[in-house]
Amino acid sequence: MDWKSVIVMLVKVLGAQLFVVAGVVPIMIWAERRVVARIQQRVGPNRAGPLGILQPLADFVKLVMKEKIAPAEADRGLYLLAPLVCGVPAFLGMLVIPYSVGPHGYVTRIPVSALLVLAIAGVQVYGLFLAGWASRSKYPLLSALRSSAQMISYELALSTLVLVPALMAGSLDLATIVERQQVGILDWHVFHYFPLAVLPFLLMVITIHAETNRTPFDLPEAEAELVAGFHTEFSSMRFAVFFMAEYAAMWNMSALTVSLYLGGWGGPGVGMLFSGGHAFAAFIIGCVYFVAKCAALMLLFVWVRGTLPRLRYDQLMSFSWKGLLPAALLSMVLIAVAMTFAS
Repeated sequence: MDWKSVIVMLVKVLGAQLFVVAGVVPIMIWAERRVVARIQQRVGPNRAGPLGILQPLADFVKLVMKEKIAPAEADRGLYLLAPLVCGVPAFLGMLVIPYSVGPHGYVTRIPVSALLVLAIAGVQVYGLFLAGWASRSKYPLLSALRSSAQMISYELALSTLVLVPALMAGSLDLATIVERQQVGILDWHVFHYFPLAVLPFLLMVITIHAETNRTPFDLPEAEAELVAGFHTEFSSMRFAVFFMAEYAAMWNMSALTVSLYLGGWGGPGVGMLFSGGHAFAAFIIGCVYFVAKCAALMLLFVWVRGTLPRLRYDQLMSFSWKGLLPAALLSMVLIAVAMTFAS
């Protein structure tokens, strides 16, 4: 690999990380507060900047200036390691997800990128568990046990639902899966063998809510029972890392769902521009389509939070093992049968 390739790779990596850290996270912090306020007929942030747009910056300054307090009995090493174990994987998911057309439409491409995204997402559970264990406090520990059981349970359904579009595309490479959906909108996997593929798509949307500990599956952070959950004993920027990791994980899961079921960067005009030699214009429009689709799913996260109540923990686990996982397996079998008859 020559130095030019190294520079291009570094630019892609830094660009993807800065987009998530400096773009997605602050925008979602602001948007979630404003949208939930509208849903609940409240005002929401409106003091820091026009329409409260500078509220995320104010929160950042506040967290930086807060005193770092740690429990005296905490396991110091694991306590400091937990935010990093939770935060670093959250910002790595975009490195293998294609965000636009062409060779520069992804940071890196590997044959099993769909499985790598799942592996990266699975590492976060270690950060949550370490946070609860190292705090030496009973409520964070209960939250850590909850989050471990929840994420392990729902990752089984998530893995199955990732295999459905991989089966339809004949590949585990996310770039290939997206490219196979570019003939037209009806070739998006959500419309394949209609209405059979609608079921796994809806199950995927439900599963990513549980995988990211979002309402109504936010039992690890149930403040009425666990104070604040696994991050109860964390303050200042240590808490901010957990906060940022949640929004980064939401973006990664939204991007994965868009790539698997909604055509990724595909949309009217991208293929025509790219094949016509207008690669840069196609790249920009592809990015716009990709971000718009992901933003729609991110808005759904916020809408669900402001609408649905939290489940009980026994309902959460029962829904996973008795409802979601069997339905995911059934959807994969139905798609496999449909593909057999179609061929």
